[in-house]
Amino acid sequence: MDGSTTLPPPPPLAQLLDRGPAALFLDFDGTLVEIAPRPGDIHVPEGLLDRLHALRDRLEGRLALVSGRALDDLTGHLGEPAICRAGSHGASRFLADGTRLGDEPRGLSEASVDELRAFAEAHGLFYETKTHGGALHFRGAPEKREATLAFAEEFAASRELCVTSGKGVAELVRPGATKAAAVSAFMEVAPFAGASPVFIGDDVTDEDGFAGAGEHGGFGIAVGERPSRQARYGLDSVAAVHHWLEI
Repeated sequence: MDGSTTLPPPPPLAQLLDRGPAALFLDFDGTLVEIAPRPGDIHVPEGLLDRLHALRDRLEGRLALVSGRALDDLTGHLGEPAICRAGSHGASRFLADGTRLGDEPRGLSEASVDELRAFAEAHGLFYETKTHGGALHFRGAPEKREATLAFAEEFAASRELCVTSGKGVAELVRPGATKAAAVSAFMEVAPFAGASPVFIGDDVTDEDGFAGAGEHGGFGIAVGERPSRQARYGLDSVAAVHHWLEI
């Protein structure tokens, strides 16, 4: 894509399914629920999990949640999903029945967490502990963006970590923890294998998911008004995503 903030709407889901089997990969924050100032402040619409289970059934199981959140955090907000899911930006993956897909990723050391927490406290940021990484949130202090990203890059380079930056956050993750890797892992197994993947997300980190869908013959749908180099289509808002998913 050319990076334009205006992308055409996707074809209706029913029309897409008429063409053959499709697999949906859904981001969570900013896609299924509205973004909040802090990760713990989100509001999950009543009945969302039941509606996602119904969508899973319609897709014959070819539905996966792919979130930057750790999966225990996701479950704490959404409930226990009987849906394929990947947390920590795709690093930790499970099938719908709870079977782990791939190896369990390692978390950060206690010393690393202490250093990240100290930086956050010194700069008035919010540090979020994650099962397989950590996040420095600067949404409430946008002027700290450059300093935070510079610190995160230096920190990551000295510890064989990677930095993913999103809307007001810099996250430290293990190499290979990408949403594209999650898409590829699911597309290799039933019931996803042979389907056309569609990835829906709102943030910079979802660009990897869009690219991963494209590599397997599908496409990405960007949510909200922001440039996207990888998405083919766009939806305006969380409400528009729910409408397109018919949930």
